[in-house]
Amino acid sequence: MSTHQGASLRLASASPRRRELLASIGVKLEIVPTDIDETPQSGELPAAYVERLARDKAQAGAVGTSLPTLGSDTAVVLGQRILGKPRDREDAVAMLTALSGTTHEVMTGVAVTGPCGMLSTCVTTRVTLRLLETHEIEAYWRSGEPVDKAGAYAIQGLAAIFVERIEGSHSAVVGLPLFETAKLLTRQGVSLWGQRLAVP
Repeated sequence: MSTHQGASLRLASASPRRRELLASIGVKLEIVPTDIDETPQSGELPAAYVERLARDKAQAGAVGTSLPTLGSDTAVVLGQRILGKPRDREDAVAMLTALSGTTHEVMTGVAVTGPCGMLSTCVTTRVTLRLLETHEIEAYWRSGEPVDKAGAYAIQGLAAIFVERIEGSHSAVVGLPLFETAKLLTRQGVSLWGQRLAVP
């Protein structure tokens, strides 16, 4: 557990990207990673899947604290196929080859526990990758970046040069849709940087 003095929110995630995004809007965090079963349920649609995982993570992370707790999950979706983290090199190459030259969806679920109960939402962003050469995919794998990334790429990292177009929330693709997250946090009484500037 990592605790910031005066924390106003517990983050049920070990993701450094989500930690950085929340810090960027002025949220002081207590970090408690959770470990839940992320197996999709039979017939479960991708949007329902990521929102369910976000809620499960928030609920698991909220145990033993009175702080509002945030859980989140991101999935790369091609058609109705959920692309998780690659198992190995072959899996990563297959994912990136499938995504090459296509428009796909990145779905991020966010859930926050607190005085208003469990609040959650799912945000969908459309991302178009240019055509990728085989040698680029191989070089990208060797960089080590795809290993723990949904869809085997990180939009905020080296793969930024692969992204031709994005329609929607950039921060959601990174790991947390800040506009929607801020609304949920405000409803749960979590102070953000803008509220600290408000005149009493």
